[in-house]
Amino acid sequence: MKMLKALICAVGVASASVAQASFINYAAKEINCKIVYYGAAALQENIQYIHARTNPEARGKIVTLKTQGGDVLFFDFLPLALGEIRGFRVRFHLYAAPGGSKVGPDARLVLKGTDGVIFVADSDPKRLPATLASWESLKTNLAALGYDWRKLPLVIQLANRDLPDALPVESLKQALGVTTQPTFEGVVSRGVGVFDSLKAAAKLILTELKRGG
Repeated sequence: MKMLKALICAVGVASASVAQASFINYAAKEINCKIVYYGAAALQENIQYIHARTNPEARGKIVTLKTQGGDVLFFDFLPLALGEIRGFRVRFHLYAAPGGSKVGPDARLVLKGTDGVIFVADSDPKRLPATLASWESLKTNLAALGYDWRKLPLVIQLANRDLPDALPVESLKQALGVTTQPTFEGVVSRGVGVFDSLKAAAKLILTELKRGG
């Protein structure tokens, strides 16, 4: 646990409080924002796909940390196309929460100081109980940190849409109880929905930043 906290704080994101999620690096003139992937499917695959297709000059090294709850993957990157906010560039730090369905200290620590969440639901009917358990654990962990999930920038990615018996999109949304959150169908192995989900989350976060300024 101490090692996890030290590594997360080292990138200057998770040490922020709920009231001050985004971390401002005045020396580098950067606003650091944190997005956490949480769910029952394809968390690490999302992180790895994005990292592999991000400009090497604008990304950090992908880091894997083993914890009791599962592996934590994270890296940071600077999407230059987003431009600046009040003279500051925006750098994103992407995390995959460990063992998404667990309500444990590792997952909660990763969520601390987050600016937005991408919840990855599994479209496999057999995995619906795991998806719902993960969804409930996300809401529980966010509430424990002082977040209202309905007000947090939140994007839903429905993974494994290529399965022949994939659950209907509306059935999954109804099971999760989401209505207004941006929702994307995904096949992570082919990159379908991966960057769409990330861009939507980034857009929501940037809107909040501009509103706060």
